[in-house]
Amino acid sequence: MKRNELIAEIFDKKSFLCVGLDSEIAKLPAHLPKTPDGVLAFNKAIVDATHHLCVAYKPNLAFYEAMGPRGLEVFYETVQYIGKGHFIIADAKRGDIGNTGRMYAEAFFNTYHCDAVTVAPYMGEDSVTPFLGFEGKWAIVLALTSNPGSADFQQIKNEEGIPLFEQTIQKVATWGTPENLMYVVGATHPEMFARIRGLAPDHFLLVPGVGAQGGDLAAVCKYGLTKDCGLLINASRSIIYADNGPDFAAAARREAQKMQAEMADYF
Repeated sequence: MKRNELIAEIFDKKSFLCVGLDSEIAKLPAHLPKTPDGVLAFNKAIVDATHHLCVAYKPNLAFYEAMGPRGLEVFYETVQYIGKGHFIIADAKRGDIGNTGRMYAEAFFNTYHCDAVTVAPYMGEDSVTPFLGFEGKWAIVLALTSNPGSADFQQIKNEEGIPLFEQTIQKVATWGTPENLMYVVGATHPEMFARIRGLAPDHFLLVPGVGAQGGDLAAVCKYGLTKDCGLLINASRSIIYADNGPDFAAAARREAQKMQAEMADYF
């Protein structure tokens, strides 16, 4: 999906919601089988319930790889079920060089038909550029993540007092464009968004941490929104696990509706 197409979807739906499909067998509603096929049925129900309220889905590869070969088939079948009307992010956090990086890119873009892959940039330029040579495809580069451990490396400052995540944003911006690069910036750091927007005024930001992790949507929007929106707000557990009974999909729809209604106020 190209940038202009993503922006059009956002303004048409008055939503910049991304639903994270962190679908775990152990957390499936009791009436569904605790199997990969149960996960697929769960995913389809979530997509059916939320597709009109969100612009993106983000399956987390760890939950599918843990199920073995059938799990990767469920990932592929989930992507196929979502279809081309939504921006699909493979949350794989890849980041390797040379032919390995190129194979990762071909896997997610050409085999699984995703629109974007999350990428760790700490092996340098040649760990990101393999993902940037595909028309209408994106690398979403980890910049400032929402977990407490982000302080261990991402927030370490150099002699000039510039934290590593800011250096990362500046450097990575020279490798691509706002047409094929996004950054991951956690909602648990709302005070950082003004500074980040100064460094990346036109890039989209994928923002995890709203919902179960306690991030505040209004705080993120205050400094993160741009004329093109420029945000994809991800919510996973707070939506897909809103209820664990037979009406889980209806509960997921209600949670997505709450977020979409809050987002609509910004249009």
